[in-house]
Amino acid sequence: MADMIDPFGRAITYLRVSVTDRCDFRCVYCMAEDMTFLPKAEILSLEELDRLCSAFVRKGVKKLRLTGGEPLVRRDIMSLFRNLSRHLDTGDLEELTLTTNGSQLQRFAHELADLGVKRINVSLDSINADKFAAITRWGKFDKVMAGLEAAKAAGLAVKINTVALKGVNDDEIDTLVKWCGDEGFDLTFIEVMPMGDIGGEDRVDQFFPLSLLRAKLSESWTLDEIDYRTGGPARYMRVKETGGRIGFITPMTHNFCESCNRVRVTCTGTLYMCLGQDDAADLRAPLRLSETDELLDAAIDEAIGRKPKGHDFIIDRRRNRPAVARHMSVTGG
Repeated sequence: MADMIDPFGRAITYLRVSVTDRCDFRCVYCMAEDMTFLPKAEILSLEELDRLCSAFVRKGVKKLRLTGGEPLVRRDIMSLFRNLSRHLDTGDLEELTLTTNGSQLQRFAHELADLGVKRINVSLDSINADKFAAITRWGKFDKVMAGLEAAKAAGLAVKINTVALKGVNDDEIDTLVKWCGDEGFDLTFIEVMPMGDIGGEDRVDQFFPLSLLRAKLSESWTLDEIDYRTGGPARYMRVKETGGRIGFITPMTHNFCESCNRVRVTCTGTLYMCLGQDDAADLRAPLRLSETDELLDAAIDEAIGRKPKGHDFIIDRRRNRPAVARHMSVTGG
């Protein structure tokens, strides 16, 4: 098995794959309400996604996360999970997981668990129904809550991902910590990222540094440093009062590039070696040019050889434009 080592000696063991750019929500920090989605011909088929993911597993990827958009709105998506689960059976893949908005979990939670998914990330920025509706625009709060109950019933470990939004959900921080503690969910706070045109929303106004959030938490909770990692960029602490874990993902105020072990593939087969850089490699062409994987393997190897040391995220206060033009929904969360 050929391990992927980037120019800075980091082993690439974690792949995030967007299976669709479509979503049944229109979250204010992620998408414009009138999004134009990609034509079907540009999207990798489920068979192509399986072949691509399997090539990365063969090259040393141990953790595979399917994202979107909303991955569970893609037609027949369970067939992809079913096919990829064979790598869990062989031991070549250690973890198969997904990030979801929770809207479809009531339908799929038990099947996901049966296919070897052990834990999931659920993006949820408010547990106030009215505020949830305002943030997601199209989301149905009761449906997400029912999905979370289904995930618990299926035995899936749940981590809630909350984007910290100044003036939007910063008054809910303590409520979210208590609720996650009561429910047995881990919780991760994420700084808003300057990606894509979101239709009039201003990320300068949205940005709430996690250093301030953490200081605010410390007024109400006892946070103990812990040595806990999930393979991603979050740094975790334990809340003494609830026993729950809280993670902090800080791409803006403190990047996590020195330990980056991951790359991302879009639903069109574009490999991004860094979330915050535009340098990319086309994997769709080699996938479609040959039924064997020699061209695909060579394209992956060449791209990993260009993985940068770090990202360039900034909130551009002068021109008020995103640091990266593509939407997070296209790149894959």
